[in-house]
Order: sequence, then structure tokens, then C-alpha cells
Amino acid sequence: FTSLLHLSGTSEEVTPPLQQSFMIPKKEINMVSDMAKWKRSQAYADYMGFILTLNEGVRGKKLTCEYKVSEAIEKLVALLNTLDRWIDETPPVDQPSRFGNKAFRTWYTKLDQEAEKLVATVIPKHLADAAPEVAVYLKESVGNSTRIDYGTGHEAAFAAFLCCLCKIGVLRVDDQMAIVFKVFNRYLEVMRKLQKTYRMEPAGSQGVWGLDDFQFLPFIWGSSQLIDHPNLEPRHFVDEKVVNENHKDFMFLECILFITEMKTGPFAEHSNQLWNISAVPSWSKVNQGLIRMYKAECLEKFPVIQHFKFGSLLPIQPVTS
Repeated sequence: FTSLLHLSGTSEEVTPPLQQSFMIPKKEINMVSDMAKWKRSQAYADYMGFILTLNEGVRGKKLTCEYKVSEAIEKLVALLNTLDRWIDETPPVDQPSRFGNKAFRTWYTKLDQEAEKLVATVIPKHLADAAPEVAVYLKESVGNSTRIDYGTGHEAAFAAFLCCLCKIGVLRVDDQMAIVFKVFNRYLEVMRKLQKTYRMEPAGSQGVWGLDDFQFLPFIWGSSQLIDHPNLEPRHFVDEKVVNENHKDFMFLECILFITEMKTGPFAEHSNQLWNISAVPSWSKVNQGLIRMYKAECLEKFPVIQHFKFGSLLPIQPVTS
């Protein structure tokens, strides 16, 4: 994370970073053979470093604990609140098909038009040039407006959006807990509302073999929160009572609650992978296993990564360090 923030030092330093030329991110992974380029890229190293830094930052911590909330964090939450309000202003339309409500396209058009302005509210004036580059990741993070679907590639774009804000120094090392507990958690709430309201299809879902139809990161960070918990073990998350009593403290349980609200039938059948995970003896083993699974099932899958975009902040160039 410190390596991500070229600006070491405290938030008191107001010296603008070195002039950087920003660019509109674009697709670079066009065929399966390009995947090697992605795995060697600075973007992959920075993205994975960011995910793992946050994983350590929330280890053993509850969503409800005390943590610092900077002005940048407040502004990001306000941005997400705006997206939420637009859902209320764009009710689903009557249509023959049950899935993929076309009103999502109306909602998305609004984001498409306003994204740069929204991002500009979060970025200080001297970094205004970064807004068009960073805004691309925000637009990519809410689902596909043609297919009206949402999946882990969109989630990755939101993590990339936050990673870019770290790289330009808008978010800092001491924002770690707030990034996950305040910003990412609010993002999840808005995405769940989109998924429900517009009945979005899961993008590239592996059905019963996948971890979850829509998300992955909250299971990683959520399992880290539970490491060394005095009495909640992995076997407990399939217990409805435990979930109901503890979901406000733990992201992982919040995810389980959402799944059980959305799906019917025995948990072992509709969420087989999670059911298997409940047999793992410790949360640290669950956490390590999920990180491996995330790399294999999301970051190393061409159908997911072909949509990822690369710019000056997340470059396709091979790792330099």
C-alpha cells in the first residue's frame, strides 16, 4: 500500500504529486494468449497488492468498530448515495421478460453521463486531470448495460477504481479500514439493490460451482475479519441464527444473509462451494483458500479479464520493481 502511495508521509503534506500524464484506460487483453501479459503487468501486481493490503487491514476487525473516516471517504460514500438515489428515481419498467429489466439502461445512461463529474467531487483540484481516467473504472463497476448483467469483473473494476484513488494519493494508508467497511460495504449495498431492482443476470456465473453469483471480494475480506474470532467458526455460518445475530458485524455473514434471501431450497444445493467452505477448520485457512480461488477463478479467467481496462495508473507494462 505504501508502495502504491508514491506520496509517503502524512496527509498534512499538500505538495501536488509529480505531473503525470493520465490517459483513458483501454482493453489490452484480446485473446487467451494475452493473459500472460496481464499476469506480468504492473496493473496485476498493484491490484493484487491492494486486495491483500486491505485483507490485512481488516483482519480481526468488526464492521462496527471505530476507525478513521477522512473527507475523501465521506465524499465516496456521498457518490454511492447518489447512485442509490438514482435507482429510486428509475423504477423498473413493465416488460415481458422476468430478467434484465430495461430500466437499468436508463439508470446506467445517467451514470455514463455523470461519472466524470461525480469523480471530480472526490478528487482535489490539482488532480482534476485524473478524473476521466479514474471515472472509467467507476462506469465499469456497476454491470453491463447491454446484457443487464453483473459479476466479479465489475466488482474488480470497483476495486481498481479505489486502487487508482490510492495511487493518486486521494486515499491513504490510514484509510484502509474505511475503504472496506464504509466505501466497499456501501458499494455492495447499492449493487445488491441494483441486482434486486432490475433483476440483473449473473455475468459468467459458474452456477452451483461458483462461490456466489455476483461478488467475491467481500468473502475474502469478510473471512479475514473473522480470523481468530473467539467463538464463530466457519461451520457456524450455515446456521441461520448465527447469521441473523452477527451479520451487522461481519461482511461474510452479510453476504450469506443476502444469498439466503435471494435463493430457495437447501443451502448445500444452491451454494455448494460455500457449503464446502463451512467444513474448513479455521478462518485463516478459509481466507488463504479464497485468495487462491479468487486468482484462479476470477483474475486468471479470460472471460473476466478481457474486459479489464489499462491506463497510466494501472498499466499493462510488465512489473518494473
